[in-house]
Amino acid sequence: MSERNYMEVYEQWVNNPLFGQETKDELLSIKDDPKEIEERFYCDLVFGTAGLRGIIGAGTNRMNKYTVGKATQGLANYIKEQGTQDKGVAISYDSRRMSKEFSLQTALILNANGIKTYLFENLRPVPELSFAVRELKCTAGVMITASHNPPKYNGYKVYWDDGAQIVAPRDKDIIAKVRAVAEYSEIKEISKEEAIEKGLFNIVGTEMDDKYINTLKSLILNPEIVKEQGKNLKVVYTPLHGTGNTVAERLLKEIGIQNLYVVPEQKEPDGNFPTVDYPNPEEGKAFKLALELAKEVDADIVMANDPDADRLGVYVKDVKTNEYIQFTGNMTGNLIAEYILSQKKSRGELKVNSAVIKTIVSSNLTDAICEHYGVKMFETLTGFKNIAKIIRGFEENNNSYNCLFSYEESYGCIIGTHARDKDGIVAVMMLSEMTAYYKEQNKTLWDQMNDMYKKYGYYKEKNFSIVHKGIEGAEKIKLIMEDMRNNPPKKLGKYNVLSVGDYLTGKIKNNQTGEETSTGMAKSNVLYYYLNDNAWCAVRPSGTEPKIKFYFGVKGDSLESSKEQLQELEDALMKKFK
Repeated sequence: MSERNYMEVYEQWVNNPLFGQETKDELLSIKDDPKEIEERFYCDLVFGTAGLRGIIGAGTNRMNKYTVGKATQGLANYIKEQGTQDKGVAISYDSRRMSKEFSLQTALILNANGIKTYLFENLRPVPELSFAVRELKCTAGVMITASHNPPKYNGYKVYWDDGAQIVAPRDKDIIAKVRAVAEYSEIKEISKEEAIEKGLFNIVGTEMDDKYINTLKSLILNPEIVKEQGKNLKVVYTPLHGTGNTVAERLLKEIGIQNLYVVPEQKEPDGNFPTVDYPNPEEGKAFKLALELAKEVDADIVMANDPDADRLGVYVKDVKTNEYIQFTGNMTGNLIAEYILSQKKSRGELKVNSAVIKTIVSSNLTDAICEHYGVKMFETLTGFKNIAKIIRGFEENNNSYNCLFSYEESYGCIIGTHARDKDGIVAVMMLSEMTAYYKEQNKTLWDQMNDMYKKYGYYKEKNFSIVHKGIEGAEKIKLIMEDMRNNPPKKLGKYNVLSVGDYLTGKIKNNQTGEETSTGMAKSNVLYYYLNDNAWCAVRPSGTEPKIKFYFGVKGDSLESSKEQLQELEDALMKKFK
């Protein structure tokens, strides 16, 4: 937009009687700040393949009842076009500011369009929403959340009837319907009372918790060991002011964890996240209070969910040093994979169609684990919806494969197929079970991780992001990707680039022979560099945040050598791109 245009849109919002006084007052408070006006109005908040995510506030480029309204009306128009309005839509929300209000608004707009809704009575995690979509046989689901973003953000995620986030081509079709809602006046309205009277507005209560928790409990592999060791096991858990504790505490107590310590300062939902700068369990800072409590009670394991409880961060005690070691998402994923496959193998329950799924930027250690147990491993693009798409494909192909476990490096996984998004709650349960299982063998999870390194090789992975905010930032990210695509590096530090996978073109080019092969995956703005000595690097722009992400991994012959190699590769990438 030109400057005149965004100022024009700003004036329209200030003067249009459609917009409430609260919105107008907020906008009038920035009337002398042209830069802020530009940021709020230079574009519409984009409804992308991950739905909406943005800063809460007034303006076309902000999360507010008007942008949420447009998104919901577009979704309603799509559902009506499909003729599935009678199946209904399940709706949940997290602890963020305006989440409850946005969820009710979403329900009533859908109701005004003749679409049934099933709104959770209170906040609930993403995985339970995904589970509920399938359990209630809904046509779609909506989750109001900005996941682990800072407090000023909120978001709007759309799920389809399999409980997975929307994927191509449906995502593009829904996006088109949202964009086709040209005026805010097109958003239909109905009162809650009228919606209830028409049988369109329904509340989901604790009965769904019961079904969800019982389903998770059925996935436990060694329930008796958990009950026995659960008498001595000490678990510290924090929901980081989010949704996790709505079900996590109950679940752990029911499986036999008797010494559960929920961080008291972070137990209650609070959208301001007062004890953390950034409610992200990938960040060590988020564990400050949890680790203090862990040292006080001598905990075996420390776990944290993000606000919508689809991710899980983990610290594990090293008994040799008495310190707590942070696990990456890759380490946690590989520990779970090894545990499930080894247990199934020992019982003769591994079938020829057993499968594991991971993303292309996740650890290559998983490949080695699956090869060892003779289990088929599938890879897909970043984003858990792509994992869910593979699972759906299995089902549509007469259950050709039985997916035992799926994960991605960004601290998300699912055991089985009860839900189709990351499930940080089932991960809490499984990590607790594993801690109990290895405790019976006088081992910690850190001991088990080291045993796996000795068995398979010392795989290490890391990632970092370069943040570029605002209008100029988006252009910078675009230019970095274009330069890397048009001028691919021949070397990264000491490593030779053997092949380059460009997932936007769908081609993998061998740098030695010039031969090109297909990636075999959908097109996506990702570059993947195959390096010598089992090393690799990948780069992609984030789909939800203003940053470009670098992923990389190595394989060493010792813990020390793998750490050194990883640092060398990181230094090379930082030198080239920062």
